[in-house]
Amino acid sequence: MAAPRTGKVWLVGAGPGDPGLLTLRGRDVLARADAVVHDLLANPELLELAPAGARRINAGKRAGAHVLGQEETNALLVRLARAGKRVVRLKGGDPFVFGRGGEEALALAAAGVPFEVVPGVSSGVAAPAYAGIPITHRGLATAAVFVTGQERSGRPLRSATLARLAGLDATLVFFMATGSAERVAEGLIRAGKSGATPAACVTNGTLPGQRTVVAPLKDLPRRMREEGLGAPGLLVVGPVAGLRRSLAWFETRPLFGRRYLVTRAREQGGRLAEELRALGADARELPLLRYRPLPLDESMRAAFARLRWTDWLVLTSANGVAHLFERLAEAGLDARALAGVRVAAVGSATARALVEHGVAADLVPETYDGDHLLKALLPRLRRGGRRRGVLLARAAEGSAVLPEGLARHGVACRDLHLYRALPVARSGGEAAAALEEGGADGVVFTSSAAVERFRALFPRGRWSEAAPRIRALCLGPVTRGAAEAAGMAVDLESPRPLIADLVAAIERRDGAAGRGRPS
Repeated sequence: MAAPRTGKVWLVGAGPGDPGLLTLRGRDVLARADAVVHDLLANPELLELAPAGARRINAGKRAGAHVLGQEETNALLVRLARAGKRVVRLKGGDPFVFGRGGEEALALAAAGVPFEVVPGVSSGVAAPAYAGIPITHRGLATAAVFVTGQERSGRPLRSATLARLAGLDATLVFFMATGSAERVAEGLIRAGKSGATPAACVTNGTLPGQRTVVAPLKDLPRRMREEGLGAPGLLVVGPVAGLRRSLAWFETRPLFGRRYLVTRAREQGGRLAEELRALGADARELPLLRYRPLPLDESMRAAFARLRWTDWLVLTSANGVAHLFERLAEAGLDARALAGVRVAAVGSATARALVEHGVAADLVPETYDGDHLLKALLPRLRRGGRRRGVLLARAAEGSAVLPEGLARHGVACRDLHLYRALPVARSGGEAAAALEEGGADGVVFTSSAAVERFRALFPRGRWSEAAPRIRALCLGPVTRGAAEAAGMAVDLESPRPLIADLVAAIERRDGAAGRGRPS
């Protein structure tokens, strides 16, 4: 019998909090993981990058509250690897910068377990940068020193250590020291550091909840108390902290401080959420649907064989385009199968998806919905007496607007189902928690299906209570109609069902939140 395969452990730096700062190597390793052992400071969104079947194990640590002790974590990594698993140890920041990554690597080496280190962006660099503070700057600081606020077994920095640091001509960046800021400031000043030295505290660095206070070193602890700043955060001491007034960029973006819950399908890229985040918003994604392709069967093959006798091929989403060309490829066909067929797209996003496959839409209505597509299509069907019929390629759960409208006008319509939209397992409690966490400034809906699925999460009694309090932000009039029918108050509707239009409308309405002078 062959010996069991030994797995491997990757010590991956998750970065400082913003999921966009994960390295490409870290993303690739996560995508192949069998198990992810993660810290509390690793952004939960990164866990979505691991395969659905991968184990997710919380090994988080905070002062006085450890889910797993360090020795237990070391033993867990060894045990999983010896079971043949590909294990990602996901650690906030960089594994080897105050992250105990060295201890874990030594434990793996002693056990003979293969491992690899994937460095991450350290919060000591990233959090000050997001606060508008360069830790080195010509003429102000030619060196930076990273310091842990707890020297041994949770003990604060000793006076002798602070005295040595006070004499350095360098920017001092203190990790895990927000709780001992007063001791740090007093120790540095007592050792000769000027109390007027610019200093800063940055909490929740790189995240939408980031907060920053800049003050003279002697006043910083008091300002932190007044502003209620605490862990997780770091302290920056040195002249560079004074540059924030000119360089602050993250907290001055137009939607900074706003929070939105963005509903979407799991397989859809988070483009809308990303555009809101780029404007400074805290955009939390709540996948409600997942798309499952339907297998290539005889009915699909028959529909493809009849394409040459079809007058119009109608596509109602970019997802439909993707699934159509996937099924064509499985049947040994490509875009040439559409030669001579006129193609209608419900909107510009669908038309762009067609162009990616070498097909230009012959018809895109001015208003992007099924009703206007039907109105634009009917005169063209009648032109020249050609009535060879329409092939409607889409999800099995598609609206009845097009097939029923075509039937009323005597047009043969074949409904080709390429995929299904299935609900993601969610609970009303989970959705309610997402709404209540920090107080959402709106729930973003991009389709009537998302509205229906969101409503279905709540028991009937709870929905009647929740609906009037939900501020629905809707992509286009069809989605608005579904939200109003569900009992929600629609705060905003984009003039067209385009993500860019919806984001622009949200910015116009809510875009004053983040503007202003930095503290």
